[in-house]
Amino acid sequence: MADNIIEINDLTIRFNLASEKIDNIKEYFIKLIKRQLLFQEFLAIDDFSLNIKRGESWALVGVNGSGKSTLLKAISGIMKPYKGTIKVNGTIAPMIELGAGFDANLTARENIYLNGLILGHSKKFMEEHFDSIVEFAEIEKFLDSPIKNFSSGMKARLGFAVATMVNPDILICDEVLAVGDAKFKKKCQERMKEMLSGGTTLIFVSHNIDQVKELCDHAAWIEKGHLIQAGEVNEVCDAYTKSLNL
Repeated sequence: MADNIIEINDLTIRFNLASEKIDNIKEYFIKLIKRQLLFQEFLAIDDFSLNIKRGESWALVGVNGSGKSTLLKAISGIMKPYKGTIKVNGTIAPMIELGAGFDANLTARENIYLNGLILGHSKKFMEEHFDSIVEFAEIEKFLDSPIKNFSSGMKARLGFAVATMVNPDILICDEVLAVGDAKFKKKCQERMKEMLSGGTTLIFVSHNIDQVKELCDHAAWIEKGHLIQAGEVNEVCDAYTKSLNL
């Protein structure tokens, strides 16, 4: 459909799990050359289909290991389907692991430009947005300190500030608001709401159901890689929490 920004059809993501214990690299390569390595097939996502319309905000709910993060990585293009298709009609800002592109030995200032380069932005573009990134992350006094000296909360603030300096068509957030203090979480939620009001489509993963209901209008419940239920956020979340006997 023309108004679908994401179309997922019969998606399957497969992993190969080693079914035997190998104690060292030498033994691994010997077995690899002799074709003696044994693997067990694991389907992290199994025959999954979902359409997301432009401007909608979707939550992915489910217990740990249900396939939520794998699905986000597939939508972001980090993982390729074993079967099925994913069609994305727009730009994506994936916040699957805040600060994943940081170099611990570089300063915050250097990492801002490095992250911008990774996201495809020019040096001029980063210079234009530099002050707003620093202000949002609240790291003015630590710009020339190595990232390795930052707390996890400071890294999260900087990663979020860089990732959300522009309004993408699709914003993907995986447990982003699980890190940092209450002030940071409120700040992030406010920015995400601003992006949603500007037409950005949100795909959000969190175990905080109240947070999910506040930010999202739709939800998809995933269990062992299967789509159990999809639809209005309150209805799906209530069914999911009921299954957990909460």
